[in-house]
Amino acid sequence: MNGARARVAGRSVVAAVLTVLLAGGCSGPPQPPLPTSETARSELIKAAQQVLVDRCMTARGTAGQPASQEEALFGTDPAELEVTLATGYTVRTHTDGCLAQAHRHLYGDQARWFRAEVTVNNLRPEAQARLKDDPRYRAALARRAACPEEDTRCARESGLDDVRARLEPARLAEVRAAHREDIATYERLRDRALHRAARLLAGRPAPSRKGPAPS
Repeated sequence: MNGARARVAGRSVVAAVLTVLLAGGCSGPPQPPLPTSETARSELIKAAQQVLVDRCMTARGTAGQPASQEEALFGTDPAELEVTLATGYTVRTHTDGCLAQAHRHLYGDQARWFRAEVTVNNLRPEAQARLKDDPRYRAALARRAACPEEDTRCARESGLDDVRARLEPARLAEVRAAHREDIATYERLRDRALHRAARLLAGRPAPSRKGPAPS
């Protein structure tokens, strides 16, 4: 009985110590503040991605070798990951390049992020493709196709732009509902990347851009 009481008392002491440490801020460094605008969030992730890519490229020692630099950045054929969209297009990417390595660091699971990102970035094209199932859209499309080239009045009077604007929101809502799991994965992994990027860049000087960062 005394042994049992000692173990319970020991656990209570450990819990109390942990509570004091957490209250005192000893649980680790505080999370840097995240930007609020979507533009700033995207720039934060791109900046962190560039830091990771630069480190990887330096470690691979490809300076002054353009062909080797391209392979080191994007990876070597064949591409290991691919996503075929509802529009019929197939998008592929590699897993062995520095860009892929940066994505794994930021997003955790490169394959899940690749699929979610490609899908979310193509929600509107998929919605527009679904418009072709609507007879009103097909009729307006046929009227526009019959217009002589450069005849802006005919194109306007075909009503295609108005029909598209009227029908597209409902189709986009349908597509978003069909891909709600992909959208949730995209948002969850992007949030992870934002936190990883903020920690990576905390305390670093603002990067000087000599050219566009890899997308």
